[in-house]
Amino acid sequence: MAINPFKPTAGKMPPILIGRQSIIDDFSEALINGVGAPGRIMLVTGQRGFGKTVMLTEFRRIAKAQQWETIAETASPGLVSRLVTVLAPSGMRLNQADISPSISIPGIATASLGQAHFSAESNPLTLRNALNKRLESKKIRKGKGILITIDETQAASHEDLVAIATAVQHIITDADESDVPDDEKKGVAIVFAGLPYMINDLLDNEVTTFLRRALRRELDNVPLPDVKNAYLETVADSGKSISESDALEAARRSEGYPYMVQLVGYYMWQSAQRRGSSIITTDDVAAGVADALLAFDDAVCAPALDGVTSAERLFLKAMAMDSPQVTRIGDVVERTRRSRSWVSKYRAILIKDKLIQPAGHGQVEFAVPHLGEYLRSL
Repeated sequence: MAINPFKPTAGKMPPILIGRQSIIDDFSEALINGVGAPGRIMLVTGQRGFGKTVMLTEFRRIAKAQQWETIAETASPGLVSRLVTVLAPSGMRLNQADISPSISIPGIATASLGQAHFSAESNPLTLRNALNKRLESKKIRKGKGILITIDETQAASHEDLVAIATAVQHIITDADESDVPDDEKKGVAIVFAGLPYMINDLLDNEVTTFLRRALRRELDNVPLPDVKNAYLETVADSGKSISESDALEAARRSEGYPYMVQLVGYYMWQSAQRRGSSIITTDDVAAGVADALLAFDDAVCAPALDGVTSAERLFLKAMAMDSPQVTRIGDVVERTRRSRSWVSKYRAILIKDKLIQPAGHGQVEFAVPHLGEYLRSL
């Protein structure tokens, strides 16, 4: 039985990482170029559905192929504690054991971890020691190291981010100051992935200023010709066919939004499969787009509005009246019955959070596909 080649599940590796090769090259080359290479500390941002989790999966695959150890984490309470647990060899004792209450971490002596997590003061030292211990292990070959990927970074606590940033900075400095030849130095690479506003929150923190030196990569829409070609190739590889014109129409309807690209591909392929056909027709594309939009609303549009204030929602609803066309700022002033300075303030906030984007002089549009239509449907 033929298997659908499109993978719209969050974090599932799609058949082709279209439009992402330059970012992949930046990371891969950084591992090869040694301690201090810019791509060894990377910030990857993008809206939901832009493929951040997929990128982290690909980075770990690349690192493993280059014989690096990899650790995958998602930001949530206890992040640093979990990293130390994974890193620490059996019998390693944690520092700062005078804080209460005590808990036991598998494979490590019982230690005191105030509030069931490390204090900001002890975190950097503890994580630094755990990283150094692992790097000293003979299991990690000369010139190799440890890759840590952290997804949903916007959910990380201030204390955990400070601890991680401080520890990694010390590890890099330790390697720089060692007498080991550059090609034999072991190192740490770390990739943070999260929503666009994460960048501002991270870089505004005076303690994590070293992240300003990180390589910043923002995942954007994929060019439509690349999407069309990906549809043609992926469909052909699966044993079906689609015309150039239908592949282009599917690409247009996806708007180059990576998750939507996968959804449209999945549902149009499935439509042909249900008919028992090896040809994806115009009707299959139309059916695929309709099903994809329903799934997209639930997976992307609804979460995109989580945390939006009532004032921001008022602004967005005013724009939704024009979607998918652009909106004049003057119309937002009129529809919201607010002052021009109020509109300017929330325009700036929503652009910063990548929910809307400038669309020419005095105009804005939604940065998330279909978000305007979704707001209207509510």
